[in-house]
Amino acid sequence: MIQIILIGIGAGAAAALLFASVISGAWLSVVLFYLAPLPVMLAGLGWSHWAALIAAFAGAVTLGVAFGGYFFLAFLAGAGLPAWWLGYLTLLARPAGDAPVNGGAPEFEWYPPGRLATWAAALGALTVVVAVFNFGLDGESVRTNLHHALAQLLHLKTGSGAGTQAGAPAIEGVGNAKVLLDFLVEAVPPAAAVLSTLTYLVNLWLGGRIVSFSGRLKRPWPDLSAMTYPRAMAPALGVAVALSFAPGLFGILASVVAAALLLAFGVLGFAVLHAISRTMASRGFLLGGAYAAVLVFGWPLLAMGIIGLADMFVDLRGRAAARRRGGPP
Repeated sequence: MIQIILIGIGAGAAAALLFASVISGAWLSVVLFYLAPLPVMLAGLGWSHWAALIAAFAGAVTLGVAFGGYFFLAFLAGAGLPAWWLGYLTLLARPAGDAPVNGGAPEFEWYPPGRLATWAAALGALTVVVAVFNFGLDGESVRTNLHHALAQLLHLKTGSGAGTQAGAPAIEGVGNAKVLLDFLVEAVPPAAAVLSTLTYLVNLWLGGRIVSFSGRLKRPWPDLSAMTYPRAMAPALGVAVALSFAPGLFGILASVVAAALLLAFGVLGFAVLHAISRTMASRGFLLGGAYAAVLVFGWPLLAMGIIGLADMFVDLRGRAAARRRGGPP
């Protein structure tokens, strides 16, 4: 137990240091900031979910003492507790059958990777929803305060002139700068949901790889190309996209959920692409091109999401496997 406590405190300190690095304003600090959940996940995957929980609160308390209550809550809600929960779910297992195998050791059915990705999307959306409420309790307040915050971030001088959105501060020089700022006000919440979900997924994958290489990972590494999502994910995405066109705060929150789910389906699309390209001679070129296109342009993620959705309805991976076996799809 002492070891778990010490591991948790050390991991919490490391996570707090990564989280606080963003204060420096350096570009590298942004990367370090998004790696803040990683030490917590390492503690959870390599030792115990209790170590991860200790790390979450140790990091939050450290930041709270050093920088105030806002950092305490931001770390706990945005990095510490989500990392603990994902690590806890990753190591959940149940006996796969009644008959013991391998010399009396029972086989286990581990928590599916598809459901882990679903939880990452839910946590990514929830994190941004909580952040949105910091800007106001109605759509107009959220847009006005976000408009002002982005103007300050981009070092644009604001005033009270006309020609702006209702309640939004005017921008000296207007023109292209105002158009850009108005676009960012609408785009930032869903973009933040995509980034938050991706942060949890990348840190979970990276943490699992590190712990697996060290030999401390208790579960076998899953076949990520075979992961599936709950059937409810598809209608949930459709409802969220439809509601994102609603006015006011409701539409903003729905756009956040839709963006997180779309990222999750994009990940599923890559899993499908990995599975159906296994026997292709140009597999490396195809996968490399797909990843590069998403990283450079962003919008091809929508195409990957469509592939993921299509697989849920027509079983693209099953059809490809049947063709490889020479049987009917």
